[in-house]
Amino acid sequence: MSGLAEPIVTLSEAQAYVRIETGEEEALLAGLIRTASGLCEAFVKQVVIARDFSFDVAASSAWQKLPVNPVRSITAVRSLDANGVESPLANSDYSADIDFAGDGWVRSARAVDASRLRVSGSAGMADNQNGVPEPIRQGVLRLGQLSRPRLGSQMSLRP
Repeated sequence: MSGLAEPIVTLSEAQAYVRIETGEEEALLAGLIRTASGLCEAFVKQVVIARDFSFDVAASSAWQKLPVNPVRSITAVRSLDANGVESPLANSDYSADIDFAGDGWVRSARAVDASRLRVSGSAGMADNQNGVPEPIRQGVLRLGQLSRPRLGSQMSLRP
């Protein structure tokens, strides 16, 4: 994957949720949102907000499952030689598939002079924060609130 989990909620949403009206603690709250977003992705075992990925899998005629879900697209497959040098593969040299569950699969369609394939594409359940299901958004807000140290005297734990 490229980069960390995208923040699932906005800073202003989190500020309203934990009742922070000043900007004094924005950096801390932003960090808590990023942490809660990463924990959420680890818990649901899915990329929440879409982003690009690049993974190496074995160059095999057997289907290789990509370690990311839900896969939206597989945009490139390249062979890697023993020194890690990439070479593009023709479409006829590999097969790629995305199944009904969002799992991405790839395999060599014929023998290639490589031990690994580098697969690139994108994965994620939503295009942006507004597309994330509300129960997930609420979970991130709640997790961010519970995992923070006491910020400001005006904050209280919401039910």
